[in-house]
Amino acid sequence: MKSQDTPFEGGPMDGRVLPVLLGMTGHPPKTYRIPVPDAAGGPPTVLVYRRVPRGRSRRLGLTQGWKYVYDETGRGGGTGGGRPKWPWSKPDHTDG
Repeated sequence: MKSQDTPFEGGPMDGRVLPVLLGMTGHPPKTYRIPVPDAAGGPPTVLVYRRVPRGRSRRLGLTQGWKYVYDETGRGGGTGGGRPKWPWSKPDHTDG
């Protein structure tokens, strides 16, 4: 499998570069979840990072790579439970 060194911005992983496996299209996943074990033995905390373009080329506007930005909400792409967000769908009431 192919991997790409991808930088992380924000959150506890700020400034780190990790090798991320690429999918069949040659892109890293849209969201990257990192489970962090609890020191007291409780359930692990999951850090969520979203994929954003690192930069664009001047002439054609093509993406020159990807980076991950910390998502404080912890939901990833904002689609709720990993299902498509259709216009006729009811809103997700998981927010407190």
